[in-house]
Amino acid sequence: MDSRISSFVDGKQIVENISTPPTEVKTSLTVLVNTKAVLSCPPVPLTPEFIATWKIIFRDNTSCTKAYRRDKNETKETNCTDEAITWASRPDQSPALQIDPVAITHDGSYTCEMVTSNGHFHHAYHVQVLVPPEVTVFLTENRTVVCKAVAGKPAAQISWNPEGDCVTEQENQGNGAVSVRSACHWEDGITSAVTCSVSHLTRNESLSIQLHPVQMDAKAPGKFQFFSVGRCAFCRSAIAEYGLRTTLGAFESLEILQTIALPLL
Repeated sequence: MDSRISSFVDGKQIVENISTPPTEVKTSLTVLVNTKAVLSCPPVPLTPEFIATWKIIFRDNTSCTKAYRRDKNETKETNCTDEAITWASRPDQSPALQIDPVAITHDGSYTCEMVTSNGHFHHAYHVQVLVPPEVTVFLTENRTVVCKAVAGKPAAQISWNPEGDCVTEQENQGNGAVSVRSACHWEDGITSAVTCSVSHLTRNESLSIQLHPVQMDAKAPGKFQFFSVGRCAFCRSAIAEYGLRTTLGAFESLEILQTIALPLL
């Protein structure tokens, strides 16, 4: 005996063999922000009466539903206000979904449900949007260097070479983005240059910095304040009075001086 079951979708009867069970596929998908993503429905024959429905649940629990019914050649949308989410092409030929461009708010669950004369089929995607962090490194006073990886998704990992006395903090920026700040101190004589290495799913990046941008001789006072300057009229007199010199080789004719130390008054 050929066992068959029937169901009604929008008033139309769909008949299927129970020997063909519903098929469900789950996929985890990572997508880089500001790129294009195309999500496919199950690869089943598109029978004349097929119905394709995309059910989307975003990270913030808002939802959107897009559906296409071939026998009536009609599409329906419910709560779909994001213009970046569209059919990839004509849904009667391919009911794939397109996200262009991908934004950080597109994290979520995307499920294509196909109803055909051959059965019900599902393909569910868990979409995670990746955002590369903005990486900076800079020197503060007392031989302390700060390395930042700002607004990465997920959070970046920061490491140092050589290792120092470090304090690392994280701050949530919303929508899954995280800023990481690592401040490290090295005692005098341990090293003259350090490297901050940032590891992230989107890329790895390393930045190096000198710990001794300014050297001072015995004539200079013991306490100094550091400035980053461009053209300055007092550079020549400061160097002449305190015997300062830069190790960066960053100025010519005393017109461009990247770092200068002056005594605290």
